[in-house]
Amino acid sequence: MAVKWLSKQATTVEKRKEVNMKTRDDIRNVAIIAHVDHGKTTLVNEMLKQSDTLPEHTQIGDRAMDTNPIEKERGITILSKNTAVKYGDTTINIVDTPGHADFGGEVERIMKMVDGVLLVVDAFEGTMPQTRFVLKKALEQHLTPVVVINKIDRPGARPAEVLDEVLELFIDLGADEDQLEFPVVYTSAINGTSSMDPDVSTQKHTMKPVFDTIIKTIPAPEDTSDQPLQFQVSMLDYNDYVGRIGIGRVFRGTIKLGDQVALIKKDGSTKNFRVTKMFGFFGLKRIEIKEAKAGDLIAVSGMEDIFVGETVTDPEHPEALPILRIDEPTLQMIFAANDSPFAGREGDQVTARKIEDRLNQQLQTDVSLRVEPTDTAGQWVVSGRGELHLSILVEQMRREGFELQLGRPQVIYREIKGELCEPFESVQIDTPDQYTGAIIDAMAQRKGEMKDMENEGNGQTRMVFLVPSRGLIGYSTEFLSSTGGYGIMNHSFEKYAPVIKNWNPGRQNGALVSINAGTATTYSLQSVEDRGQLFIPAGTEVYEGMIVGQNSRDNDIAVNVTKGKNLTNTRAAGKDHAAAIKTPKDLSLEQSIEFLNDDEYCEVTPKSVRLRKKILNTSERQKADKRRKAASSK
Repeated sequence: MAVKWLSKQATTVEKRKEVNMKTRDDIRNVAIIAHVDHGKTTLVNEMLKQSDTLPEHTQIGDRAMDTNPIEKERGITILSKNTAVKYGDTTINIVDTPGHADFGGEVERIMKMVDGVLLVVDAFEGTMPQTRFVLKKALEQHLTPVVVINKIDRPGARPAEVLDEVLELFIDLGADEDQLEFPVVYTSAINGTSSMDPDVSTQKHTMKPVFDTIIKTIPAPEDTSDQPLQFQVSMLDYNDYVGRIGIGRVFRGTIKLGDQVALIKKDGSTKNFRVTKMFGFFGLKRIEIKEAKAGDLIAVSGMEDIFVGETVTDPEHPEALPILRIDEPTLQMIFAANDSPFAGREGDQVTARKIEDRLNQQLQTDVSLRVEPTDTAGQWVVSGRGELHLSILVEQMRREGFELQLGRPQVIYREIKGELCEPFESVQIDTPDQYTGAIIDAMAQRKGEMKDMENEGNGQTRMVFLVPSRGLIGYSTEFLSSTGGYGIMNHSFEKYAPVIKNWNPGRQNGALVSINAGTATTYSLQSVEDRGQLFIPAGTEVYEGMIVGQNSRDNDIAVNVTKGKNLTNTRAAGKDHAAAIKTPKDLSLEQSIEFLNDDEYCEVTPKSVRLRKKILNTSERQKADKRRKAASSK
């Protein structure tokens, strides 16, 4: 099937030449897109190593484009990165894009900067939810695709079947005839090998097939450098020395250092400014340049309130490009200054003013984020694209010395055509066959609708569901438990649809809440552990109102975890047994956020993550619970 479609290799480059269009044949602009963990960043790494870009014998580490420590630790790309490699006489501008659904807004904007895409697909996993998302965005922009089937040496690799999956996905997404004639390169990016043949034995330590295919297939940008300037901002960066930096593409004309240019804002207003700094990309560096022309990808500084989607133009010919669409947030959380009894012990950034300044600083570069003050002093509603998006911001802040309290994540509702709607997500689950029943039951409880179910062979089943986003909050931990850690779940935003009424998918179990302050003892924890799952080991300092575990039932229980064993001179009858408790469950930041109920906070400090009740005093909390239950029963 695939061979029939791939027999034609007439390229867009040749078609442009037929109409006598003037092009810049010295550059290519390409984005690398894929599902998370399919090898985009590793592939870029090898392209850097094997091009004519870096000085000979230059050593670069794994995933050099992932410069953020959190990116390196988690093995994911959070923000898009620009680089450029030299191959022969051609400069290939490459944009490495995120693969996770929470950062999908980055991918959509990058599509405007490039003329083609490298779609990277795992030779074992095949097409995944984010593969569909990123390819759909590329096809909508009529970009020229090159398919890279990566991890060809992986055990169980099935390149022929994966190629058919890719082709079916192209057809399903409405690709035109030219897009269906995509070339295919087979790679093992981790080993730095590639070939044009699916047979793994043909792999050679070279990226030449990738480079040659890009130059042959991806169209060169049109050369309109003799026309009035149009430069559009697709990404933002910030530097303490030069302020906000707009990164994007010169679509028309020429821009020079020191030029007086006009910025056309989103509302149509115009502001003039002088270009004080311009940067180009080469290898791992951002280099200062004095001039750029149509087709170049550059960064420009000099305008403090420049924003994504706005156009920099010639003041005498102020023509704006179409505004770029930015995905709206779908999830929000309360961020608050820490007021627990342990506040200020570990962090040095604890005041509300410092937290507000830091959130405003994040807005300088993160265009999918929203920050709004609340009626309560020291609290803000922070909205983002998902739990991962917001949790990574929290992780960055705690590493910088901040202390925070976080409220339970809430989906953002919208009114569409007079009807209240909520976000829904497409969820793809790959699991061993024996767990399918538990997954189907769990999805049904979360109002999930099964869209597809397919036996993959080798005892594996793939299921696709459409699920309300609020049904997925807090599900990740339960999913791992119900599949014994063998299940894989991927999800991405699908659409807004009418709200499901009379349904609250909150946590089913209550909490074990400390009734006093002190140090948890083995003796007291032994008497509590039969009531549920502990979250703390002996020796942990606790305060009144701090959550120390999960109850096995649906109600909260106030427990004493600091009580010590009374010492007497009388020896107990029978053998003495060494006191021991079950290993407590160590919750990560994401798991702690998922655990929250509406009346709880997650306390985050540089060294600790704690769970607590909003009302710490036990008697006051019990009175508030009674008032809430009385009000709900009326």
